Amino acid sequence: MVDRLASSSNFSDSNFHPSRLPPHPSKLLGEFELIARLCAPIRLGSRTILGPGDDCAILSRSRAPILFTVDSIVEGVHFDLRWTPLDALGERALTVNLSDIAAMGGRPTAFVVNLGVRSGLTAQMLDQIYAGLRTAARRAATDMVGGNITSARQLTITIALLGEVGRGVMRRDAARVGDDIFVTGTLGDAALGWRLLAGKLKIANTKRYRAARKFLVERFLRPSARLDAGARLAALRPTPAAIDISDGLMQDLGHILERSRVGAEIDASRIPTSPAYRAMVGDDLSHALGGGEDYELLFCVRPGHSEAQLTRRLGVAVHRIGKIVRGRRLKLIGAEAKTSGWDQLRSRS
Repeated sequence: MVDRLASSSNFSDSNFHPSRLPPHPSKLLGEFELIARLCAPIRLGSRTILGPGDDCAILSRSRAPILFTVDSIVEGVHFDLRWTPLDALGERALTVNLSDIAAMGGRPTAFVVNLGVRSGLTAQMLDQIYAGLRTAARRAATDMVGGNITSARQLTITIALLGEVGRGVMRRDAARVGDDIFVTGTLGDAALGWRLLAGKLKIANTKRYRAARKFLVERFLRPSARLDAGARLAALRPTPAAIDISDGLMQDLGHILERSRVGAEIDASRIPTSPAYRAMVGDDLSHALGGGEDYELLFCVRPGHSEAQLTRRLGVAVHRIGKIVRGRRLKLIGAEAKTSGWDQLRSRS
């Protein structure tokens, strides 16, 4: 244990105290010095009885149903440090989990972090990652209560997040024939942002394209979780079916259809895309349909809700894109495009 970078499940060190923080060297610290350094700036809310520094965190008992999700981001699979700001990486690592809570209509409460550290990383680099984590946690009113550090061949950040939800829990198996299908925001921006960063999409060096590039890249590097919209959506009756769009519109809608045992018809002309998206690829919808990582909400509700009503209710632009139908087919009307979506076990293209 002493010769490898690894800790117990709650950043445990019985001698931990912020006053023991070492100076800021350029190279990586030992296990317990690194734990102390990363934990020192953490501030906890009233629901957390005991945070980092013991074998387990202690949280106040909740009367609401508990949500529990876990997700990882891996260097070379989900991000590249050559063009990913480290604070944005920390924010993104938590946001992808927060989006799962939003898709269920819940609120986050506490999370733990497993950090896999490879050679070549410095203490200052990890400081920046954790600064981003704290920023995202503060924005979402959730607590970082512990975690684990280990050595790894690639930088990896795995987060397990707890949340709570009220009487209305949005699930993938709740879509019914006749439901209208809606999405929040615009789709395909993150996919184009990644392609721009990876050098797979070339643009003209004009003011218009530079502005579009900045918008799309930010949508990939710093996505938002629709927590407020999800909570307000879950208050509708009957409770909608919902999912967050992490793997692409068509693939994620397919998850709802599979769980609900229904089909869907999607009107390609109603797929919402941003001005920046259209500036880059025009009417090509392949990235909007299959790109993934937008972390918008896709939901199915009973007829009678207009786009304008839902936009006012959720506080974000909402677009109706189709309808739930009988059968098990997913039919795209009015366009032909790549719709496979993002698969964690396949490389990007």
